[in-house]
Amino acid sequence: MMKHIICMGGGGFSMEPENLTMDHYVLEQSRSPHPKICFLPTASGDAQSYVERFYATFKPLDCEPSHLSLFDVHTSNLDKYLLEQDIIYVGGGNTRNMLVLWREWGLDEILHAAWEQGVVLAGVSAGAICWFEQGLTDSVPGKLLPLECLGYLPGSCSPHYDNEADRRPIFKQLIATGHLKPGYGIDDGAALHSINGDIHRVVSTRPGATAHFVEANNGQVREEPLKYYVLKTIPAKESTS
Repeated sequence: MMKHIICMGGGGFSMEPENLTMDHYVLEQSRSPHPKICFLPTASGDAQSYVERFYATFKPLDCEPSHLSLFDVHTSNLDKYLLEQDIIYVGGGNTRNMLVLWREWGLDEILHAAWEQGVVLAGVSAGAICWFEQGLTDSVPGKLLPLECLGYLPGSCSPHYDNEADRRPIFKQLIATGHLKPGYGIDDGAALHSINGDIHRVVSTRPGATAHFVEANNGQVREEPLKYYVLKTIPAKESTS
């Protein structure tokens, strides 16, 4: 059983609505030619505008989109509903709030079961760091702090690595001091693709965007940019034709 997790540092339909390259890449990882894809907008507080953007993007594509709101739950059988999906796509927002709600509703265990059964897990920003043991989060306004996450993938993760000035130095500092485990800083426009818990590849929507492995040895930080593959650009207009 191939167990996929696709962690986007930034991009996708919510950040680059004119460039759906990464969203197509997510769909292509499914075993189904017409995959069921469920959007979890929990981190945004299930913002209606975010949900609408998801449907506007995915309805014209070769898939069956749906979403699950934890503020207006439409089913009492969350495990059955999520385990019937081919892809679960997690949006960005407040990671701390999202994980609290997920654990209260049992989604931490349901999503793990889905992953074990071959459902593709994907997400951007909060939806990227949540799968690791730890993440660097801005859930508290004005601060970047370590956060204990789900632990499906080993180590730590920070999104927006090249796009937010404080991300890179704080991530490296926290790893150097042992407050975060060694891990990955993922640029906007890049995604770390894990298969069966191991890093399979880094894919990118533009040259220069990649993921970086960061570790410390005796207080000295080493940052290694990973080899990446630039995907063929799929503009939104072409993707709906």
